[in-house]
Amino acid sequence: MFPSDTTVDVRDQRVAVLPVGSTEQHGPHLPLATDSVIAWTIASEIAAKHPVRLLPPVQFSCSQEHAGWPGTVSISARTLISVVTDIADSLRRNGVTSLVLVNGHGGNYVLSNVVQESEGLALFPGRDDWAFAREKAGIETSAYSDMHAGELETSILLHAHPDLIRPGYETADHLAEDRRHMLTLGLAPYTESGVIGRPSLASARKGELLLAGLAESFRHYLDLFGLGGAAT
Repeated sequence: MFPSDTTVDVRDQRVAVLPVGSTEQHGPHLPLATDSVIAWTIASEIAAKHPVRLLPPVQFSCSQEHAGWPGTVSISARTLISVVTDIADSLRRNGVTSLVLVNGHGGNYVLSNVVQESEGLALFPGRDDWAFAREKAGIETSAYSDMHAGELETSILLHAHPDLIRPGYETADHLAEDRRHMLTLGLAPYTESGVIGRPSLASARKGELLLAGLAESFRHYLDLFGLGGAAT
C-alpha cells in the first residue's frame, strides 16, 4: 500500500488524497487493517481516474470503541488532528494547495472538524457519495445497519483483495439496530463477534460498482478546487 511515484512524477500536482484508515477488529473474517485497505483502495481508484497525488495511508486512528477486541490499536483524536494538519502543512510547502482526506473509518468523527477549521481540505466520501455508490452497487443493507464488517466492506475486499478475507463471512450476519450508547459503552455490548451488518450479501461485483461510484462522485471535489473536467 505505497505509491510508486518519484519526486519528478508529483512536482506539478496541486491536489493530494490521503487515505486515513484504522487498525481495529473486523470480526473473524476481515483483517485488522480493513479500514486502511479500503481507504487505500478508494484513494487508488480515485488516483487512477483523476489528476491527484496519492499519499501512503495513515493506519492508526480513533478506534476506542473497538478496544474490547485483541488487535485494536488507537491514537487520540488530538493526535490524529496533529498528524493530518501537519501533513497538510507540509504539502502546502511543496505546492500542494488542496488535500482530500479519504476516510475509511466511521469513528474518525474529528476529521469533519479538521476540515471545518481548515482551508483547502475536504473529506471524502461524504454521506451523499456513499449513498450514490451504495445505490449504484445495489447494496441491500441500510447504511445504518451495515455498520461494521458487513455487506459494503466485505464486498470491497472481495473485489479488490479477496486474498485478505477469511472463510465464514457467509454465516457471520449480525444486526444491532439499537446502539444508542455506543460512544459511551463501545461496541462490545452490541456484538460478540465484532460484526454489525450482513456480510452474507456481499459480492465482488458489488465491490467493483462501489468503487466505480465513488470515483465518479469524486469529480465534484475537483470542482471545489477549480479542476473540474480534468479527469484522466
